[in-house]
Amino acid sequence: MSVPFSDHCMPLVENEEQFACLLSRLKDECDHGRQSYLEIRSAELGSGGMTDSASFCLHRLDLRPSTRELFQAFHESCIRRKIARAEREGVVYEEGASEELLQKFYKLTVLTRRRHQIPPQPLSWFRNLLACLGEKIKIRLASHDGQAAAGILTIRYKTTMTYKYGCSDARFHRIGPMQRLLWRAIQEAKNDGLLSFDMGRTDWNNQGLLAFKDHWGGARSTLRYLSYPANRNQRSRRIPSGLAKLFFNVAPSAVLAAAGDILYRHLD
Repeated sequence: MSVPFSDHCMPLVENEEQFACLLSRLKDECDHGRQSYLEIRSAELGSGGMTDSASFCLHRLDLRPSTRELFQAFHESCIRRKIARAEREGVVYEEGASEELLQKFYKLTVLTRRRHQIPPQPLSWFRNLLACLGEKIKIRLASHDGQAAAGILTIRYKTTMTYKYGCSDARFHRIGPMQRLLWRAIQEAKNDGLLSFDMGRTDWNNQGLLAFKDHWGGARSTLRYLSYPANRNQRSRRIPSGLAKLFFNVAPSAVLAAAGDILYRHLD
């Protein structure tokens, strides 16, 4: 079972034959009205006769090369120089799961989601993740001159570290706090013997984020969301545009956070 809102989660099968057997029983649950629909999010399995409902790009960085080789594969100006710039500028790194770090991370989350004109995840969502996942989860925060500049949240499972959430203050983008955070996380994963760094899904039309993740040298794959039955009404994965975006752009932070508390449970 995956954490809610996970980008992808492989069914517990070893081959396509086992997948077909599992799907047969699950489809039967839907056909007899015991479940309303079935969705599988995978980058590695065939469709199994299910219908494609969405498609995303998934970036994963192979951690088996040496640390030096990983670093040299990064884009020179967009990643390597930004990491060096952050070090020169005295960007401070913190990590942990304290309430103090969570509050700083959440303020940056609200800033970022406002910039994207969508509601932030509830503070309680992050607090529950930290409580449930324990040592597997970590907040990483970069600060400059005493001000929070960027934050990421990473989750470890078996041989993979996943970059799950990121947020930042746009005023500090030029000095590379996000690059410093991701490089620190990649170094930790490599030093601890993990095999991959999962950078998560990206919409194919988000060219800026696709380019940013490409600059880290990871491999692209197609993440397919498969649904059954084919004619079910697809829930919108996006917040409506127009007036809603205008509201998210101008609403006070407290109001924006409250909107996230109400709306987030209806998004996927």
